[in-house]
Amino acid sequence: MSRTKIDYYFATMSPWTYLGHERFAAIARAAGASINLCPMDLGKVFPVSGGLPLAKRSPQRQAYRLVELRRFAEHLKLPLNLHPAHFPVSGDASARLILAVDQLDGTDAAMGLAGAVLRGVWVDERNIADPADLAAMLKALGLPARRLEDAAEPAVNERYEAITQRAIDIQLFGAPSYVIDGELFWGQDRLDFVERRLASSA
Repeated sequence: MSRTKIDYYFATMSPWTYLGHERFAAIARAAGASINLCPMDLGKVFPVSGGLPLAKRSPQRQAYRLVELRRFAEHLKLPLNLHPAHFPVSGDASARLILAVDQLDGTDAAMGLAGAVLRGVWVDERNIADPADLAAMLKALGLPARRLEDAAEPAVNERYEAITQRAIDIQLFGAPSYVIDGELFWGQDRLDFVERRLASSA
């Protein structure tokens, strides 16, 4: 089987990342590919890539976003709250926590936490900027509570900032983005192409 590496750039508050996360994990697992988790700060990526935060987008774009979210959620048969209680929300704390878990507990554990964080925003009405909600997610996954302390270490934040800078350097502009041997696939609706690309590398 292929041992291709996929750089998985995502934002922990992104509904599109939520819609694609489990499917992406299954595709990578089936292909025997490894995942390099790269949670990034879209607040720094957008200004240099032409993107706008949701509140600054035109009304017609905001309205169509809701149509597309509902459409994809129904197509993928995934629950999705179009107007979650805790959104917009900062993704920094959850991103750093995922990186700490990745470093100390492994990629599978970090992918599981990423899924819980994404579902927390878009299904479970959790506040992913609240340490108490993040602690509850760790507990539910059987991960050590001290990971919250580990996530506050300077080295973890440096890694988060380095990932964000790398995203800017390779000219990413949105989440989720999947990069395989330098080839970019943007958006969960491009996972069919990711799957084909992995098959071609097998």
